[in-house]
Amino acid sequence: MSIDKEISVPLPPRLDETDVQILEYLSGDARLSQRAIARAVGMSPPAVADRIGRLESLGVIRGYRAELDYALLGRSLTVVVGIASERSDNQRELARKVVQIPEVEAVDLVTGKDDLQVRLRVRDQDHLNEVYFERLLALPGIRHTETALVLYAYTPDNFAKRVLTSLAATSTTPHREEP
Repeated sequence: MSIDKEISVPLPPRLDETDVQILEYLSGDARLSQRAIARAVGMSPPAVADRIGRLESLGVIRGYRAELDYALLGRSLTVVVGIASERSDNQRELARKVVQIPEVEAVDLVTGKDDLQVRLRVRDQDHLNEVYFERLLALPGIRHTETALVLYAYTPDNFAKRVLTSLAATSTTPHREEP
C-alpha cells in the first residue's frame, strides 16, 4: 500500500470456497500455472483465469513477488527503529520522507510511545551508522528514536494460508455485495 493512500477498511469481497482454494494455491506458490490450479480445484483453466482476474480486480490479489534472502544480497543486519515525531500532525509527511531511504524495508504509523516503526536492512554496523546518523536523523521532525537489532525473525511459512484456512473453516466468508 502506498504511504499516500488514506487508510480505510474496505468491505471484504464475496469469496466462495473455490476462490479460497485458488488463493491458497497461489499464496503457497505464485508461479503455479492456471492449468495446475484448475486441475487441483476441478475447474477449466479459463474458469480459473477468470476467477484470478476477478480476485485481482477486487484487490484481493495485490501482486506477485519473489521472496528474497537479504543476507545473500549483502543486507544481513535487520534493524527496527521506533521514531517519535516532534508533532503529531507531521507523522505522515515524516513517513513519506523515511520510506525514501533505500535501506528502509517498511514504515508503519503506529500507536503507543512511538509514532513510526521503521524496518531497515543494512550490511553491517558501519552501514547502519551511515544510514542512521547521516540520513535518518538528518530528516526534520524526529524528536526521539529507539533502535533495536533483530537477532532472529520468526515468521510463519505462509501467513496468507493461515488466514485463508481460517476463512474456509468458518464456512461463512465475510463479503460485500458486488454490483
